Amino acid sequence: MISAIPDFDVIVVGAGLAGHCAALEAARLNGSVLLLEKTARYGGSTRMCGGAFAFAGTEVQKQAGIADTPALLEEDLMKAGAYRNDRVIVHVYAERQYEAYQWLRALGIKFDKVSLSGSQSVPRNHSTDPIEVLELLHAHVLKSGVTYLANAPVERLLTAAEGEGRGVVGVSLSSGQRYLAKGGVVLATGGFSRAADLVERFVPHLRAARPMGGYGNTGDGLRMGWAMGADLLDMPHAKGSFGAPFDPPAKDVEDSVPRLISAMYRGAIIVNNAGRRFIDESISYKTIGDRCLMQPDAKAFQIFDRTVMDQSSPLPTVADFKAALKAGMIIQADTPGELAVRLDIDKGALQETIQKYNDGCRGVAPDEFGRTSLSTGYGKPTPVETAPFYGYPCTTGLTSTYCGLRADQSARVLDVFGEPIVGLYATGEIMGGFHGEAYMSGSSLAKGCIFGRLAAQHAVHRVSGDARS
Repeated sequence: MISAIPDFDVIVVGAGLAGHCAALEAARLNGSVLLLEKTARYGGSTRMCGGAFAFAGTEVQKQAGIADTPALLEEDLMKAGAYRNDRVIVHVYAERQYEAYQWLRALGIKFDKVSLSGSQSVPRNHSTDPIEVLELLHAHVLKSGVTYLANAPVERLLTAAEGEGRGVVGVSLSSGQRYLAKGGVVLATGGFSRAADLVERFVPHLRAARPMGGYGNTGDGLRMGWAMGADLLDMPHAKGSFGAPFDPPAKDVEDSVPRLISAMYRGAIIVNNAGRRFIDESISYKTIGDRCLMQPDAKAFQIFDRTVMDQSSPLPTVADFKAALKAGMIIQADTPGELAVRLDIDKGALQETIQKYNDGCRGVAPDEFGRTSLSTGYGKPTPVETAPFYGYPCTTGLTSTYCGLRADQSARVLDVFGEPIVGLYATGEIMGGFHGEAYMSGSSLAKGCIFGRLAAQHAVHRVSGDARS
């Protein structure tokens, strides 16, 4: 018999957005909750993201004249994942996302802008400041009576006999401290972008990508679930994010410039060192990221003109081109030829590439790579022709690894036989099966919120005997 004091109804491991949402929901249901954070500062990868939530049918969209539905959102998610996603949990997302939107708004989170991004057939990225969101959620967590511990890395899951197998009954910290969970343990530990051994094991094609996820994202939760016999999904499909700066910005400006830039969804083209395009720029930035890693030096350039620069939008968006220009991350020139020289790429090739692309935009000839939209069928590409011209040297960053523990519609972790591991839940980046082959922009934060709350609901109901064990 395991002995540990104190005990809680629910233990949440990882204090990013997903973990905070799980903890808040458990507390709302009158559960006693322990929220554990590995590092000194809560937030994880959420602190480093663009702050976008993919919602459909919201007031913000309606005010902007954007027609969107849960069904269209669900289809876009399935299409982005090449239909290799788990349709059941994608459907749960589509069904629950508007409720999550309302829940977050009721907590004081404001959504007043909506934009188009990767794999979206209509604009549905609802932008927020991720730091402000985290601070607000954390304040709610503390007010709700949740016990929060930082610098508290979890080392192992505690187990006890459960039927014919084992059930999760708590956690053991690296300090040796143990805590019991009557309802269950929710893993919200993020991915493994900063675990070189797991990158090499599961996604060796990403070894050249620059690690950019949360500093605590070393696969702890994945390892713990794996040790329990958890099934793993989407592991081969993990992808980096295109648009990371090739040369990281100086430390003193790191928090005031975009960590990713996606000018291609505003009309930029993407070329390699040879000044040649190599992909349709309207597709998912995850898929573009894969192709970028195949280019010489894993390097690419987003090339655009004033038409795109004028669409710059302040942080936390991935379109704050003006901040990147001011920080020296984006290069400016009066002509494409001068820009090529400044970027050290082939001058003649770049000029020819831009001319061919512009011909495609005007309908003179078919686009070389079949590009007909800004993103996933939405918006029309514009010629790169209005001075000044801009170039952004970039690469693929491993911001996240959207793969991991298989879970069901209640966020219960399933073993290799498809059976729930009693008392164990997963939400956020560690949850496999949702994204399939690729990621639709904005779906990560919303997924963490939706399934974090579902995990908390099931775990709290287990304490009262209202949920199946």
